[in-house]
Amino acid sequence: MRLISYLLTMAMCLCANAQHVSWTADNGNGTFTNPLFYDEFSDPDILRVGDDYYLAGTTMHAVPGLVILHSKDLVNWENISYCFDRFDFDDEAFSLKNHKEIYGQGIWAPAIRYANGQFYVFSNVNGKGLQCYTSKDIKGPWEHHNMKGDIYDLGVLFDDDGKVYAIHGYGTVKCTELKPDMSGPVEGTERVIIPEGNGVGEGHHMYKINGMYYLISTDYKPNGRTLCSRSKSIWGPYETRVITADETYGYHAASLTQVPRDVKYRIGEDDTKFSLGGVDKDATACTNAHQGGIVQYKDGSWWALFMMDFHSIGRTVCLMPMTWKDGWPMVGLNGNLGRAPRTWFKPGTAEGQYDYGSGNTPVEPHAPYVRSENFDGKTLGRVWQWNHNPDDKMWSLKGGRLRLNSMPAEQLMWARNSLTQRVIGPKSVATVELSVKGLKDGDVAGLGNINVPCSWIGIMRDDHTNTFLLRFWDQGKNKPELAPVVAPVSLPKGKIWLRCIGDYDNDQMQYAYSTDGVTFQTIGYEIPLSYQLITFQGSRHALFAFNVKGKNGGYAEFDNFTVKEPCADRSWNIPYGTTFRIINKATNRPAVCDPHGILYDTHNGDKSQRTQFQLIDKGNGKVALKCVDGRYIKVYGEGLAGDVRFTTNVEEAEVFLWQDYLDHDFMLYSLKNHRYLGKSPTTGSPYSMDFVGPDPARRNGAVLLWEDCSAE
Repeated sequence: MRLISYLLTMAMCLCANAQHVSWTADNGNGTFTNPLFYDEFSDPDILRVGDDYYLAGTTMHAVPGLVILHSKDLVNWENISYCFDRFDFDDEAFSLKNHKEIYGQGIWAPAIRYANGQFYVFSNVNGKGLQCYTSKDIKGPWEHHNMKGDIYDLGVLFDDDGKVYAIHGYGTVKCTELKPDMSGPVEGTERVIIPEGNGVGEGHHMYKINGMYYLISTDYKPNGRTLCSRSKSIWGPYETRVITADETYGYHAASLTQVPRDVKYRIGEDDTKFSLGGVDKDATACTNAHQGGIVQYKDGSWWALFMMDFHSIGRTVCLMPMTWKDGWPMVGLNGNLGRAPRTWFKPGTAEGQYDYGSGNTPVEPHAPYVRSENFDGKTLGRVWQWNHNPDDKMWSLKGGRLRLNSMPAEQLMWARNSLTQRVIGPKSVATVELSVKGLKDGDVAGLGNINVPCSWIGIMRDDHTNTFLLRFWDQGKNKPELAPVVAPVSLPKGKIWLRCIGDYDNDQMQYAYSTDGVTFQTIGYEIPLSYQLITFQGSRHALFAFNVKGKNGGYAEFDNFTVKEPCADRSWNIPYGTTFRIINKATNRPAVCDPHGILYDTHNGDKSQRTQFQLIDKGNGKVALKCVDGRYIKVYGEGLAGDVRFTTNVEEAEVFLWQDYLDHDFMLYSLKNHRYLGKSPTTGSPYSMDFVGPDPARRNGAVLLWEDCSAE
């Protein structure tokens, strides 16, 4: 029932915040908040060419494939290219033909480079080997080179002497020279450059900086870490350091879809007994920031773009400042190396202020995709991808609608020509208008979630009873009787509106429908979601049409697909202009400005002035904290427990960068020592300014919650 009430809350939020339609990391004040995108973008690799930045990412079995984004400031991005429209392999599996598929395979972990006046994107296709796409123009067209060979999850370096190297392998890291014409590896050149036993993983990104070779890699045993290995020679020997670990931004690992060990699961089998694995909210696991590239911004600063697991959304990208220390590129800032703030100042700014004299012009905040689609154009929006290669004879844009002709399939995961886009978090509502007039006997059409397990809501045409059946299906429940069918459903306009309501940070979604496009009714129950390693993707909306009676049927027409994001406007998250109480998430007790002169906690019934705070806006996301009794928080010395005290002089007040964790969760980041305000839940010590960051469960004492008490 929580999602039902959420609908009402969402409607109010959308009215109030209509000007912010989609998540963007840019806060509009010279700062940004991770993730860069609140939808899936895994295995990122970053490239700078002049003042332009390009980000390539994994697309697995979806097409068009190998996405490329463009940015001028590393914060605001736009989708400008895909390397190919469809897989050009003859195998039936790439097109979902005859019960063959490439779920969890396809193309992944790209390396994007620029040399010899052209762009290169290297990636692996399962069973086909190393692939390379080249183009003089980043927007294409791209030429495909099938290089074959057993090279994957690779980093590529174009060295100063004209040679091209691929670095690959897990644990045992290898280097192989590539032919300049991209026809394949140079035979006999593969050598081990880092032997097993050095704690180095995979997902390699190779750079040559000031004559030194730097290899960025990620490891997942026993949990996620990102490492750097360096050498004076491409062939080694290498020394290795961890450059970031345990940075989860307070997100624990999601529950993974589980299949019984004695069952060999096959995609699309509805009788598999799925379950969701347990969740250890205190464990880092592999959720933390890992695998990605680094880049030098045009002002000389260095940045990492690493992926991080965001529950059922999948893996997305975070932008992290870097600091060079003793010749090593460390994630984070002096005083707290290895960790990075969730909110920080944009590249090219000095604490949020643009230096216009150096030619830095602020970029208007924008999202990388337009997610809503009315299908009035001649082409589909860039956000859409087909589930496997489509049959182009069986779909069209016609009369301002998307028409999908139904083809035989037992269920959604086998339905060809399913058009998909990634869900967006942390919460969103996707709605589509479906015209059913073209459906024939046995046709099923609707809105689904392509994941494992999958689910959908849709209309089924049954000529035997001459009715339309409204159906909700959740593969995770395994039994048809648990998937309610409403029959018949009256559709006087020949249309139905279908809706997916998602709370993806909490791994829940529910379907709803309307027969008039105004009043919606939920159907079924809240469906638990997971990230899973079967398709290696997060949740994806799908528009689909298939026929369950083994024949080509009629057609479904879709119109006015909309995505609403109630959390896109984050301006209300910081409690400017109000009086609030600070609750420590670890102890669930309010902070108090003790008369003795320290910041401590008190009992839950304490509503005295000393538990009430106000923000002093210092501009560009910077704040000072004032107790309503007239004292300001000031940090003395190194910020150890007891060094968080007070001053009556506002000019001496500590300046923090507010860290927005949504839903009133926040952290206070010191601009002096780059650590966080917090209080241990176990030692009894007062507040300190020496916390390095949040733990995955947000209960180590560094994550706080504000509650409005202005009406008291």
